[in-house]
Amino acid sequence: MRTVYPLVRYRDPGKAVDWLVQAFGFEVHELVTTADGGVGHGELIVGTGMIMTGTGEPGGPGIYVVVDDPDAHHARAVAAGAEVIREPADQDYGSRDYSCRDPGGNDWHFGTYRP
Repeated sequence: MRTVYPLVRYRDPGKAVDWLVQAFGFEVHELVTTADGGVGHGELIVGTGMIMTGTGEPGGPGIYVVVDDPDAHHARAVAAGAEVIREPADQDYGSRDYSCRDPGGNDWHFGTYRP
């Protein structure tokens, strides 16, 4: 079972998903729409891998890592000096997760979600 998911952000993830499907042959696993009809979150499969995408400023991709205990993981990351950019929280899709930034400026996301 997968435990690491590259995460790519786009200003218009719906348009990006269409392009990734057309250009690279990704298959849509799931799309979650926003109140205004846009794409807030997408999961795309290629071969045995999966990427996740969502709304945000493009930049270096983030990484989502599945962990069994996000709260304990969060405490460990904070103790090591991670910059928390989103505190642990229960999500409406059933996950509990949080986000932080490493000293190199890379975004990391940890939680219980398994697509």
